Amino acid sequence: MITDKKIVVIGSGVSGVGAVKLLEAAGAVPTLYDSNEKLTEAEVRKRLPEGSKCKVVLGEFPENLKKETELVVLSPGVPVDLPLVEELRTNGAAIWGEVELAYHFGKGKIAAITGTNGKTTTTTLVGEIFKSYYPEVFVVGNIGTAYTQEALKMTDNSVIAAEISSFQLETIENFHPKVSAILNITPDHLNRHHTMQCYIETKEKIAENQTRDDTCVLNYDDEETRRFGGSCKASVLYFSREHILDQGVYMDGTAIVYADESVRTKICDVSELKLLGTHNYENVMAAVAIAAAMGVPFPYIRETVIHFTAVEHRIEFVAEKKGVAYYNDSKGTNTDASIKAVQAMNRPTIVIGGGYDKHVTFDDWIACFGDKVKWLVLLGQTANQIAETAKKHGFTHIVFTESLEEAVQVCAGKAESGDAVLLSPACASWGMFDNYEQRGRMFKDYVRALPE
Repeated sequence: MITDKKIVVIGSGVSGVGAVKLLEAAGAVPTLYDSNEKLTEAEVRKRLPEGSKCKVVLGEFPENLKKETELVVLSPGVPVDLPLVEELRTNGAAIWGEVELAYHFGKGKIAAITGTNGKTTTTTLVGEIFKSYYPEVFVVGNIGTAYTQEALKMTDNSVIAAEISSFQLETIENFHPKVSAILNITPDHLNRHHTMQCYIETKEKIAENQTRDDTCVLNYDDEETRRFGGSCKASVLYFSREHILDQGVYMDGTAIVYADESVRTKICDVSELKLLGTHNYENVMAAVAIAAAMGVPFPYIRETVIHFTAVEHRIEFVAEKKGVAYYNDSKGTNTDASIKAVQAMNRPTIVIGGGYDKHVTFDDWIACFGDKVKWLVLLGQTANQIAETAKKHGFTHIVFTESLEEAVQVCAGKAESGDAVLLSPACASWGMFDNYEQRGRMFKDYVRALPE
């Protein structure tokens, strides 16, 4: 029994606390460890349930605990190659993440979604489609509700839409979704995964426990995911914006079509969608494929996709001030996502960019600006690197700012009626903000405070 093991949860943030709550509810008495010596036990205990018997260890990891530990539950932000984690693994401890832990206790039929971009929009849409048809639905994972928080509520009748990040996939062992999906793979998180090959292989782990009785939804237009389709152990269902498919979901002109051998079913026309941008057509096609593979009839799928609106922080319309439209794309934490956001703009645009350095290049992002982007307003760690890249490409309309509030003020001063201002940083939020959600909400507050 897992509850009888000596369990250590590493990381006292939302994910770590969620893991402790689940373990205690299941009857275990875990130890919660955080290397941050500035934390106090009293601060950590405020995050735990009242009456928690969890032991709290801060600072240096005790030698005796290293030898006793049988199971380690890592928070997603803790690297798997951390010396402490390596030592615990060498000592024989199993290394799990929150997804593996939640899967151990959870029940039901899972659709698990990963990819560099589009995960949140696709998972949210899939969850809404499920809710239109199934009575017992959970939407969990990297989307904001921890899988561990909901696991004990699940039954055999539950249907789960789970957004799964590469960090979470590093530590799966038995996690087995009925339907998996890899939406796309472009460079990201190389500061964590070190090489592109490692990042790709980590994404592919989402399907490693699947069989031919399961389905893996893949992007036919993405070279890496199409290649993976040839070796994937699950039955592959492709989606494509660029090719007509014999089996799968594709675009025929402006129609989104589901093909099943000789039968072709039109789901909708893109003119009926409320989502902005061609990348969102891909997200819709992926959601259609996932929902169909999970047994949802087409009328329910169609009704949901044509009424679905953008999720918060993903090309989210905020307000129009003095004829200028402001969009919050704080979820644009890498260049590929921000390229799609720029491409979705249908006005001359001022872009706010910059943030945490994930050791990626910005050439493709700058190259997509064309004549559409009028100014680039920069902040954060990567501001100088982005500016140098922009100048190399001949783009010189650059302003440096010290804060997001200042950036919004600069944009308001430079924008003319008919323009758009787009927060799409192409970088993570860490260092200046707690997360991309906080960055996005602060942007919206600053925009709404602008004079009409």
